[in-house]
Amino acid sequence: MKNLKSNNLFYSIIFLLYPSFQIHAQQEQVIDRIIAVVGNNPILHSELESQFIQAESLDSNSVRVHCKLLEDLLYQKLLVTQAKKDSLDVSDAQVDQELDRRVSYYIRQFGSEERFVSFYGKTVEDYKTELRDNVRDILLAQQMQNKISGDITATPSDVKAYFNAIPEDSVPFISIEVEVGQIVKNPQPSAEAKKESRKKIEDIRTRIVKGTSSFATMAALYSEDPGSANKGGLYEHVQRGQFVPEWEAWAFKLKPYEISDVFETAYGYFVIQLIQRRGNEVDARSLLIAPKVDMKAILTAKQTLDTVYDLLLKDSLKFADATIKYSDEGETKHNGGLIVNPFTGSTRFKIEELGQMEQSIAFAMEKLQVGEFTHPLPMTTHDGKQAYRILYLKSRTQPHRANLVDDYQAIQAEALAKKKQEAIQQWVKKKAMDTYVRVVDDYKNCSFNNKWIIQ
Repeated sequence: MKNLKSNNLFYSIIFLLYPSFQIHAQQEQVIDRIIAVVGNNPILHSELESQFIQAESLDSNSVRVHCKLLEDLLYQKLLVTQAKKDSLDVSDAQVDQELDRRVSYYIRQFGSEERFVSFYGKTVEDYKTELRDNVRDILLAQQMQNKISGDITATPSDVKAYFNAIPEDSVPFISIEVEVGQIVKNPQPSAEAKKESRKKIEDIRTRIVKGTSSFATMAALYSEDPGSANKGGLYEHVQRGQFVPEWEAWAFKLKPYEISDVFETAYGYFVIQLIQRRGNEVDARSLLIAPKVDMKAILTAKQTLDTVYDLLLKDSLKFADATIKYSDEGETKHNGGLIVNPFTGSTRFKIEELGQMEQSIAFAMEKLQVGEFTHPLPMTTHDGKQAYRILYLKSRTQPHRANLVDDYQAIQAEALAKKKQEAIQQWVKKKAMDTYVRVVDDYKNCSFNNKWIIQ
């Protein structure tokens, strides 16, 4: 259902959260300049050109594409301006998480960190530093967009009215879509490896408590937490619900500069130091030592899934029950194992969407019939660890014209997007009237969809 999204400001912020594989690829160096200002937020020429390179538009009219992308940036900056007025905030932890997600995506596409570094000509940390401010603005804009339209819903009557209003010859053609389930088994470290890791972090904690070394130094030297080690373990503006429960339980009961006991989480052993607490928000230093997983543990994980595969094959165990009993993947464990499409929020994927997310899943689905599942396959988790999984093809639709029976979820999403778009357009119309917006002469002849009061 692509007809609505093509000219939709509502999707401009969502789109920016999903990285394009072509981003920043060997751009020509240009002298940067400010081409527009919204409130106190400038838009740089380099920002627009970066978006133009990512767009890969089929529209050959470069001027028209630049104008469309500039309006997306005007909208983003308007959201950021209002978000700051409303005292909305994005924590460093949220920015780090989004940067880690983007970099993990790129590295999976390239096949290794070394290829990523070679392609971009910069280290992972330099790449993150370059994108940090832009990602913070995108997340802040998304928060504001959710504040505007997050409570809007689409009732069944809304969905029916939306679909019936589509001219018969314009009802979209739906390509093949699949629903994919997974059972993930993470190798578990041995008792000896856990004992060794716990002793290591307890020795580190002793040195910190005695004052022979600072927490920041020990974290920089020894922490295996990629999100904070290079900052001396520091996490700022952490809110409840962002980290694992064990970490938060300690963070919100410590006194300033008090150091926690060593505690265990699914990621390994932690010790943390509270820096400051502000209501339901904390700044803290964090140090992680993760037990090492050996080949025996990896083999054990595979053997467990071999057993699960045999039970599934004999129909002695249903896939949804197997995910609850055996899967270590929290996002799908209680969802029948179904993977959620990050582009749409539904459980359906077009094959090309699967390929963008993870090519190995797309390849596996091409070989399966509905109801079949793979043998245990090796995988790399989001945090870079080895694991095994069984993939399952729950459904595959054939190409067809959209209808309310087979495609209700997709049509509902479009109807909801339309309602949200209308709410956002009203918001833009109102806010653009009382917000300072200036655009350089080069772009004043753009035919924008919204009526910006441009200086």
